[in-house]
Amino acid sequence: MSTAPEKIENVTAVCKANVYFDGKVVSHTILSGQQKRTLGLIYPGSYTFNTGAPERMDIIAGVSRMRLAGQTEWKTFAAGTFFRVPGHSSFEIAVDSGIAEYLCSFE
Repeated sequence: MSTAPEKIENVTAVCKANVYFDGKVVSHTILSGQQKRTLGLIYPGSYTFNTGAPERMDIIAGVSRMRLAGQTEWKTFAAGTFFRVPGHSSFEIAVDSGIAEYLCSFE
């Protein structure tokens, strides 16, 4: 799938939120068959996340910047775009203004 789905049918949603960085990044886990995803919001700021499995981050709304571990250059991602992060790594994500909405798919 090249773009994020508009909606995800037949899922189980985990009610307890994943809350990071004093509530500046919040997501909910959704399960569809064997596929695990998180759907969330990122408020202005810069945050570092570690990965276990490889991830695909679709930006649903807003704009964010991302920098993979070991890289110096930030790349900008607007609504309708995505980036991938390798497993057992880390990335920084930043939102300069507004709120970025995202769908993270664990691959």
